[in-house]
Amino acid sequence: MTKTKFEVMDICNQHDIPVGPILSMKEIAEEESLRKTGTVVEVDHPGRGKYLTVGNPVKMSDSITDVQRSPLLGEHTEEILTKVLGYSAKEYAEIKSSGRSRRQRSPRSGSGMRRQ
Repeated sequence: MTKTKFEVMDICNQHDIPVGPILSMKEIAEEESLRKTGTVVEVDHPGRGKYLTVGNPVKMSDSITDVQRSPLLGEHTEEILTKVLGYSAKEYAEIKSSGRSRRQRSPRSGSGMRRQ
Protein backbone atom coordinates (compact mmCIF):
# COMPACT_ATOMS: atom_id res chain seq x y z
CA MET A 1 0.00 0.00 0.00
CA THR A 2 1.40 3.41 -0.98
CA LYS A 3 0.38 6.81 0.37
CA THR A 4 1.40 10.27 -0.69
CA LYS A 5 3.13 12.50 1.83
CA PHE A 6 -0.04 14.59 2.03
CA GLU A 7 -2.19 11.52 2.77
CA VAL A 8 0.24 10.55 5.54
CA MET A 9 0.01 14.10 6.94
CA ASP A 10 -3.79 13.99 6.98
CA ILE A 11 -3.86 10.63 8.79
CA CYS A 12 -1.19 11.61 11.32
CA ASN A 13 -2.80 14.98 12.03
CA GLN A 14 -6.05 13.20 12.97
CA HIS A 15 -4.04 11.46 15.72
CA ASP A 16 -2.26 14.66 16.85
CA ILE A 17 1.03 13.41 15.45
CA PRO A 18 3.05 16.45 14.30
CA VAL A 19 4.26 15.90 10.75
CA GLY A 20 5.09 18.00 7.74
CA PRO A 21 5.93 17.24 4.13
CA ILE A 22 9.39 17.28 2.61
CA LEU A 23 8.81 19.31 -0.54
CA SER A 24 10.69 18.80 -3.79
CA MET A 25 12.32 21.79 -5.45
CA LYS A 26 9.47 21.84 -7.97
CA GLU A 27 6.88 21.85 -5.17
CA ILE A 28 8.75 24.62 -3.35
CA ALA A 29 8.86 26.74 -6.52
CA GLU A 30 5.14 26.22 -7.12
CA GLU A 31 3.99 26.74 -3.51
CA GLU A 32 2.37 30.19 -3.57
CA SER A 33 2.29 30.53 0.24
CA LEU A 34 6.11 30.40 0.36
CA ARG A 35 6.31 33.34 -2.02
CA LYS A 36 3.65 35.31 -0.14
CA THR A 37 5.56 34.98 3.13
CA GLY A 38 8.93 35.76 1.53
CA THR A 39 10.32 32.32 2.36
CA VAL A 40 11.15 31.92 -1.33
CA VAL A 41 11.90 35.03 -3.40
CA GLU A 42 12.71 35.75 -7.01
CA VAL A 43 15.83 37.76 -7.78
CA ASP A 44 17.24 39.04 -11.04
CA HIS A 45 20.81 38.24 -12.05
CA PRO A 46 22.49 40.04 -14.96
CA GLY A 47 24.06 36.81 -16.25
CA ARG A 48 21.46 34.14 -15.59
CA GLY A 49 18.20 36.06 -15.46
CA LYS A 50 15.50 35.59 -12.83
CA TYR A 51 15.78 32.72 -10.38
CA LEU A 52 14.31 31.58 -7.06
CA THR A 53 16.30 31.71 -3.85
CA VAL A 54 15.72 31.50 -0.12
CA GLY A 55 14.31 34.64 1.50
CA ASN A 56 15.33 36.05 4.86
CA PRO A 57 14.09 33.59 7.52
CA VAL A 58 13.99 36.31 10.19
CA LYS A 59 11.08 38.69 9.74
CA MET A 60 10.60 41.74 11.96
CA SER A 61 8.01 44.42 11.31
CA ASP A 62 10.45 47.30 11.86
CA SER A 63 13.32 45.73 9.90
CA ILE A 64 12.11 44.88 6.42
CA THR A 65 14.83 43.22 4.33
CA ASP A 66 15.27 43.02 0.59
CA VAL A 67 16.94 39.83 -0.66
CA GLN A 68 19.27 40.62 -3.54
CA ARG A 69 21.49 38.61 -5.83
CA SER A 70 25.05 37.79 -4.86
CA PRO A 71 27.71 40.02 -6.42
CA LEU A 72 29.49 39.03 -9.61
CA LEU A 73 33.12 38.01 -9.44
CA GLY A 74 35.11 41.22 -8.99
CA GLU A 75 32.05 43.47 -8.97
CA HIS A 76 33.14 45.37 -5.85
CA THR A 77 36.91 44.93 -6.06
CA GLU A 78 37.70 48.54 -6.96
CA GLU A 79 35.38 49.89 -4.27
CA ILE A 80 36.88 47.66 -1.58
CA LEU A 81 40.49 48.32 -2.55
CA THR A 82 40.12 52.10 -2.81
CA LYS A 83 37.39 53.07 -0.35
CA VAL A 84 37.78 50.39 2.31
CA LEU A 85 41.46 49.45 2.16
CA GLY A 86 42.69 52.91 1.17
CA TYR A 87 44.62 52.15 -2.01
CA SER A 88 45.07 55.19 -4.26
CA ALA A 89 43.71 55.28 -7.81
CA LYS A 90 47.28 54.82 -9.06
CA GLU A 91 47.86 51.81 -6.80
CA TYR A 92 44.57 50.28 -7.88
CA ALA A 93 45.49 50.78 -11.55
CA GLU A 94 48.79 48.97 -10.90
CA ILE A 95 47.02 46.09 -9.18
CA LYS A 96 44.51 45.83 -11.99
CA SER A 97 47.11 45.96 -14.77
CA SER A 98 49.23 43.32 -13.02
CA GLY A 99 46.34 40.84 -13.24
CA ARG A 100 46.09 40.45 -9.46
CA SER A 101 42.56 41.87 -9.59
CA ARG A 102 40.02 40.44 -11.99
CA ARG A 103 36.96 42.48 -12.89
CA GLN A 104 33.84 40.62 -14.00
CA ARG A 105 32.95 40.49 -17.64
CA SER A 106 29.86 42.31 -18.79
CA PRO A 107 26.63 40.29 -18.44
CA ARG A 108 26.36 40.06 -22.22
CA SER A 109 29.70 38.31 -22.54
CA GLY A 110 29.12 36.04 -19.55
CA SER A 111 29.51 36.38 -15.84
CA GLY A 112 32.95 34.79 -15.60
CA MET A 113 31.38 31.98 -13.59
CA ARG A 114 31.43 28.33 -14.58
CA ARG A 115 28.11 26.67 -15.28
CA GLN A 116 27.43 23.16 -14.09
